[in-house]
Amino acid sequence: MEIRDKLAILADAAKYDASCASSGAKTTRPGSEIGSTEGMGICHSYTPDGRCVSLLKILLTNYCIYDCQYCVNRISSDTPRARFTVDEVVTLTMDFYKRNYIEGLFLSSGIIQNSDYTMEQLIAVAKTLRTDHRYGGYIHLKTIPNASDALIQEAGLWADRLSVNIELPTEQDLVQLAPEKKKPQIVEAMGGIREKIQEHSEDRAAGFKAPRYAPAGQSTQMIVGATPTPDVEVLKTASELYGDQKLRRVYYSAYSPIPHADARLPGKSPPLVREHRLYQADWLMRFYGFAAEEIVAEADQNLSLDIDPKLAWALANRHFFPVDVNRAAREELLRIPGIGVRSVDRILSIRRYKPLRVADLKKMRVAWNRTKVFVLTADYNPGVSALDKVDLSRRVRPSSQQLMLFDAASSARSGEV
Repeated sequence: MEIRDKLAILADAAKYDASCASSGAKTTRPGSEIGSTEGMGICHSYTPDGRCVSLLKILLTNYCIYDCQYCVNRISSDTPRARFTVDEVVTLTMDFYKRNYIEGLFLSSGIIQNSDYTMEQLIAVAKTLRTDHRYGGYIHLKTIPNASDALIQEAGLWADRLSVNIELPTEQDLVQLAPEKKKPQIVEAMGGIREKIQEHSEDRAAGFKAPRYAPAGQSTQMIVGATPTPDVEVLKTASELYGDQKLRRVYYSAYSPIPHADARLPGKSPPLVREHRLYQADWLMRFYGFAAEEIVAEADQNLSLDIDPKLAWALANRHFFPVDVNRAAREELLRIPGIGVRSVDRILSIRRYKPLRVADLKKMRVAWNRTKVFVLTADYNPGVSALDKVDLSRRVRPSSQQLMLFDAASSARSGEV
């Protein structure tokens, strides 16, 4: 098979892995199809400061000995198969890198022969790029389930980031749809990476010339909607991973129906807005001090699809409001809908010198239409206590048209919620 044909198959197969935050955006190069995720595997990832990075996102192979029911590359699937050699991946990466099409490589794989053999192949790609070609670009390696600790630890010496995909939110979900994968083994692999990152970081801080080890940390992915597991369990799992394993990111991927799927799988994808709400809730846990259990206010233990989770929490906890922006602690200010982390920091800085008024908040570009019924300022009192929950909801809930525009324009990774 020609390399171009392999690339078309293996780039398409890689699109289901969300753990590098690919955008699926088209190239900006006129007349070039090399920058399109539809054909040549170049996608976009975003750094914490919002910078867009172009990555070559491919699988080493989509052959696989596992039979995970949610995966299009499972052994029982009739999808077209292909396999790169180590040298072919190295050559592709260097060719694209030299032409400035990409800034990095995201490499994953189906499992061939066994987990250790497949992990050795991924490591060989990264090691060859670093040692033989002096490649200084970004490398993200997807680790293979059940691979040995020694191989996973070696991978971190050559890669900038490692990802160990937990795949499904609960152990029961894995037993049902991916019995070959065990949650304790996945978590143990994450723990080994966490310990190595910490060990190398401490050595470098102490002045030793320790090599870099996965300096961009580790991430994981959870598929949402393949099982009836509610959002609160998804967020609990994410919260545990952030706390125990110090992950940089948990990515959420809405289940996508595949041909000849198992009868236990749903026939259609969940609403994409559910994935979006999970990212917003994830942001609340990481930067706003919310616990997973308190974010989900709905009786069915799922996030509201109509409004963002911060606003939903505020409507369910109206006794907490209004919050006086001139007196409240930072933790209280972070709970106000429409006010983000940067705005809170500005409020804390400015109020040291003068009382804050409505005009001051508007100058900060807070989302005033959402914020106005939840705050007290030096010149404003919304009288929230006089409103019942229905009236309060009507005043802050966006219209259906506003909701469509908001969700179309918003990014799950943008920041202020």
